[in-house]
Amino acid sequence: MTPVDSPSADAGAATFTPALVESEHTFTSWDGTPIFYRAWMSSGSFDKIVILLHRGHEHSARWAETAKSLRIPGSAIFAWDERGHGRSPGERGWAESFSVYARDLDAWVRHLSEANKIPVENFAVIAHSVAAVIASAWVHDYAPRIRALVLGTPAFRVKLYVPMAIPSLRLLQKVRGKAFIKSYVGGKLLTHDPTLAKGYDEDANISRNIAVNILLDLYDTSTRLIADAGAISTPTLMLVAGTDMVVDPAPQRQFFERLSSLVKELEVLPGFYHAIFHETRRAEVFALVSSFLSRQFETRAQVPSLIRADEAGYTRAEYHSLSSPLPPISQERLQYGIQSIAMKTLGRLSHGIATGWRTGFDSGESLDAVYENQPRGTGPLGRLIDWGYLNAVGWKGIRLRKVHLQHALEKVLRSAHADGRPLRVVDIASGPGRYLLEMVEKLRPLEVEVLCRDRSATGLTAGRALAEKLGIGSARYEQGDAFDPASIASISPQPTVAIVSGLYELFPRNAPVRASLDGLSKLLSAGGWLIYTNQPWHPQVEMIARVLPNRDGQPWIMRRRTQAEMDELVREAGFEKIGMEIDPWGIFTVSVARKKAGA
Repeated sequence: MTPVDSPSADAGAATFTPALVESEHTFTSWDGTPIFYRAWMSSGSFDKIVILLHRGHEHSARWAETAKSLRIPGSAIFAWDERGHGRSPGERGWAESFSVYARDLDAWVRHLSEANKIPVENFAVIAHSVAAVIASAWVHDYAPRIRALVLGTPAFRVKLYVPMAIPSLRLLQKVRGKAFIKSYVGGKLLTHDPTLAKGYDEDANISRNIAVNILLDLYDTSTRLIADAGAISTPTLMLVAGTDMVVDPAPQRQFFERLSSLVKELEVLPGFYHAIFHETRRAEVFALVSSFLSRQFETRAQVPSLIRADEAGYTRAEYHSLSSPLPPISQERLQYGIQSIAMKTLGRLSHGIATGWRTGFDSGESLDAVYENQPRGTGPLGRLIDWGYLNAVGWKGIRLRKVHLQHALEKVLRSAHADGRPLRVVDIASGPGRYLLEMVEKLRPLEVEVLCRDRSATGLTAGRALAEKLGIGSARYEQGDAFDPASIASISPQPTVAIVSGLYELFPRNAPVRASLDGLSKLLSAGGWLIYTNQPWHPQVEMIARVLPNRDGQPWIMRRRTQAEMDELVREAGFEKIGMEIDPWGIFTVSVARKKAGA
């Protein structure tokens, strides 16, 4: 551990920051990648953690001055080298997708919380540029209950300066696959400070490369976050550079205005270039951030409860809009009318579309065809239409949800086996339960007992036939109401793992969901696992509402639940969330929670 001198207190500073000690560490992320990070801690104890996330191309050492200049009593400061940056492994500027970074951040926060015995509620995040988009995606998608978020010049829209840049990059990715471009941004575009500008240009640990897929994912993720910023209620400070030649400030303001946070502050820094934490007047930034975070730590801002979000609020307003008819003469009505006619005529040549019209596009039978992912239909045209249908982004997300569900279930069952618990699983709305049968096969010779419950006799019959075909005798099928708490609580023998997949997102009201979760809480013993899914976002939510019927033959109108809302419902029932996965498009999540003792 290397001592780091504390800077002298700024004029008017209210507190004295003792000498800090810098140390170097690594943690193992979700996929086994060792991620490097630094810590700055005083010799005294601390009960708060502040995380610093560097901008694209950079690394944690670039935060050293900021870490030593912040005035947040009782806090320790941590900064990482994002994978593919600095001293963390990985091809420079590349990851499989932009969502990988948010998942790394979630893993790191859980690591820091466990290692330092500090709850996530006592964390705050300061993120710069591209990292501010990562932090926003993490807060939106994973719904961590952190104390505050500081977004410095978030890169919701990078100024690419080349006409048709995004379409050209999409074409390049299709033609070449993995491809890279080099950033045009040099030190003189980032800061007025000539010493720091030169230091940026000469830093051997800074790579100018960025992968095309990451740049495109940054654009698409930013689009989603700006559109759905209302899902975020975390206290937020946004810092906007007055003379930013790297990113466009207009989307920053759009995002900020749409936040649901009861505490949100926007500060425009006149004359500042993009790298506000390295500008000549950076002491002003340090003071703003220190003041905001100190206030949030001293008095926890009220975060509105979402238990009754179905009655009023952000997603309720969207649901009401989707439930209202479109004007008789409008482009949208014409567009969806044509789409509906096409799907009812030519579309029926597709096996998947025909199944959706027959049983509802949200039915177990319809989803089973999506999971199977084998284009079928009447003639070559039917198979071609089915191929296009099965590759819609929502169905790709559904299939990845299945993969995440199986990952979560396998991990939970192996943990249960190691603890000597019985391997009993119930899915209270399983449909045929194909994914469960596949998991039973995969885990052999472990003996896993599976109970598939559903209200649909047709889906259960299909499941029994599939279990017989696969030779799985440990699977049982029975009809049951997933919203009847007494029925759920009476399931016997008592399962170790309960699953609710693709169910709650189909029902807009929270009362039946709360009743169902209450039944699951009564069913499971302390330490039992609950695996649940959610759909916090869908890019085609209006098309689905205007065109497709549900299992009851009614328009399939979904009220999206933010992840924060879904997690609060689960928490109210006595469960503690311990992990989550999400697809790269931000559509479907799979979460794991455990029943708390005494709940």
